[in-house]
Amino acid sequence: RSIPWDCSDWQAFAHADRTTAILESLAENRGKTLYCGIDQSDTFAKAETWEAGKDRNERDDTVYFGERGQFRGFIAAQEGYLTDGESGVTGVSIDRIFEFPREERRRTKRVKRITVGSGPASPNNCPDPDASENSQPGALICTDFGPYHSGHTNDASLGQRTARATYADESTATNWEIHWRTRVRSVRTNNGQTVTASGTAGARFLTAAQWTAKAEAAAVNACRARGARYVAGSAEFGPGHNNNRGGNPADPDYHGANLGWFYAVEETSTLSQFRRKARESRTWTATCKKTVRRTRK
Repeated sequence: RSIPWDCSDWQAFAHADRTTAILESLAENRGKTLYCGIDQSDTFAKAETWEAGKDRNERDDTVYFGERGQFRGFIAAQEGYLTDGESGVTGVSIDRIFEFPREERRRTKRVKRITVGSGPASPNNCPDPDASENSQPGALICTDFGPYHSGHTNDASLGQRTARATYADESTATNWEIHWRTRVRSVRTNNGQTVTASGTAGARFLTAAQWTAKAEAAAVNACRARGARYVAGSAEFGPGHNNNRGGNPADPDYHGANLGWFYAVEETSTLSQFRRKARESRTWTATCKKTVRRTRK
């Protein structure tokens, strides 16, 4: 954006010698002198200004050191303007001729931090690891499904318990609970009181490190979708999307709260009975970093 010179305080250098007056005025501010002294006020004629300064033009590499500054020639566009096209370049914009000052563009840079994470939980928000939906922002992180349990039943509660046991590869275990973060298995008595902690769960349960790796992979995709970068180390996983414990503590195959169970159901074609398979979900959060650059005029 061009800003015209302010000529309100412009005055020609007063000197008895006309050439000195022009050169001193040019030395103080070349662009402003041409604009204010010739185009705006007609203090100097184009021809006499050219005559005074042509021997000190840039191509001669000569400089006028005056009392109010220094003057070193004309640019080609100014030559054309001062000589009515006999010298220099013509047909250029008036901005180039008078060298109007341009407001400095200020470039600013700001780092914007964005929080991403899992969205509302639903069976459609826990995609298979190899499915394209897994790259969509907002999905939960989940394990693979375990196999269908072997028997068919029309009892949903019994089928889900059996599916959890099959998934966990702990089909002979009873009265035990998995903590959603530590993965420690606690064995319970029939009154629901914890009596011993017997280490980690079966092989199909993920460790905390594996859940964190899944959260990081989801975060990278979510950040990339927003044109940002994942902040290393910011991904965390939380409890599963539901509080399904798998039954009362006294029931067989009790698995504990906040594991976030999902179930898939397969119906037989003849018996109107079902078998189920299970997997776990986890919520997650992470931080993205995006550099925002702005050019302000």
